Amino acid sequence: MKKVISLVLVLTMLISMLIGCTSKDMETRELDSTKDAEEMDLVEENNSEEEGNSKIAEMEEILMDQLEPMPELDGGEKIGVLIISLTNPFWSNMKDKYEKAGEELGIEVEVLSAPTEGDTTSQLETLDGMIVKDYDAIIFSPIDGNNLIPGLLRANQANVPVINLGPGVNQDALKEQGGHVDGIITVDFENQGKMVAEDMLKQMPDGGKVAIIQGIPGAGQSEGRTKGAKEVFENTEGVEIVSIQPGNWDRNTAYNIATDLIQAHPDLKGIFACNDVMALAAVEALETADKKDGIIVYGVDFTEEAQVAIKEGRLDGSITYSPSVYTKAALLLSLKIVQGEEVEGPVYSPLAVVNKENINDFDGWK
Repeated sequence: MKKVISLVLVLTMLISMLIGCTSKDMETRELDSTKDAEEMDLVEENNSEEEGNSKIAEMEEILMDQLEPMPELDGGEKIGVLIISLTNPFWSNMKDKYEKAGEELGIEVEVLSAPTEGDTTSQLETLDGMIVKDYDAIIFSPIDGNNLIPGLLRANQANVPVINLGPGVNQDALKEQGGHVDGIITVDFENQGKMVAEDMLKQMPDGGKVAIIQGIPGAGQSEGRTKGAKEVFENTEGVEIVSIQPGNWDRNTAYNIATDLIQAHPDLKGIFACNDVMALAAVEALETADKKDGIIVYGVDFTEEAQVAIKEGRLDGSITYSPSVYTKAALLLSLKIVQGEEVEGPVYSPLAVVNKENINDFDGWK
């Protein structure tokens, strides 16, 4: 009997040891599997960032080629920058990029803005205050084509070089009053609208009704984007533009426009908003009404919020250029002008459409 009991005890111990070893092996395998998955995710993330960095490098090369020969650095220049408003995430990001580019290039940069996107008077007053400071040059982005003309005339009289970035000043009106800008760096806003509309239509093979939500009427970027998209939509068989309304770059206004649109046109197939703030508001309105499925929504600027929304499948697309490269090029252009170098014609930034298919290629975009 004792022998039997001993044999049972020995067998029990052996089975326990085998089970313990098997459990440890399983735990090890699970840990190795988790580690492998994490390593794969890291590789994919690094590949995406490398792709994004490659695109940035390509844009930088195109812009820098237009600026050759490069200006001299470390000359102690001080550049003032007047943007539109920090209430818009695009311009808030541009402020950060200007300051970082200034640090990289050894330029003292001060960025100022209007309190809101529609405050044309305050933006002009801010420009007037900048003219009497000791800036070697001023980079400006007007709220509309005309609001800064009086200040630009005063800058001309004070011999302060002025460089127009992005939204354009009304050149004809400025010249009629004897004024000028010393340099222009911008994007082709009309082409932005065309590229977005063309990409939208790839996701609308059967066509349908579309709407455009503009920015502030008269603003160069709003007018150009609208014109470009309108031309594509009008020249595409089976596509009908049912509404073009100003959203004034405002989230609430765009939300209300989108809400009204789906009530008036329940068979609406697409919305192009002239910036991401309004595009995301339109998405929110469609989601609230449970109407997002089947309606394509695109914006412009590829803000961080838009990037997240595209990854989540809520926003369908946007169009972008690298703010870090754009601001760096603007500062280099300013230095060239301050140092007396000739700059012929506008400097244009290249563009890239971002959608659900290529969104991961833009990880690390800046």
